[in-house]
Amino acid sequence: MEQHSRALRVMVVDDSKTIRHTAETLLEQAGCEVITAVDGFDALAHLADHQPRVVFIDVMMPRLDGYQACQLIKQNARFSGTSVIMLSSREGLFDRARARAVGADRFLTKPFDRVSLLEAIRAEVPDFQPSPL
Repeated sequence: MEQHSRALRVMVVDDSKTIRHTAETLLEQAGCEVITAVDGFDALAHLADHQPRVVFIDVMMPRLDGYQACQLIKQNARFSGTSVIMLSSREGLFDRARARAVGADRFLTKPFDRVSLLEAIRAEVPDFQPSPL
């Protein structure tokens, strides 16, 4: 039972309130502790305080986009081990290549569902055991 006392901490960064709420609900149902942020600056401000293991971050956001935020996370020695999963409504090769270039660990196309979110997490955190529905 000890493993459930420490929920996997996940951050969801998206300027869409609907996307943030959907991801937060699905991840909390799976037993994750979820922190949300509205853009890249907000995410960076919360990163040190909450130290999530996985960050889902939207590509297109105002102020600081997902690519810029991912690059800053991965260049910081303290957070370079944080898994960053890019979210985008576009599935082009250019977007995927740019995500890899800035250090993203995965790329997930919107709209996503519970299964795709959990598969992305499990690929980064193999010992993650989601709560059953």
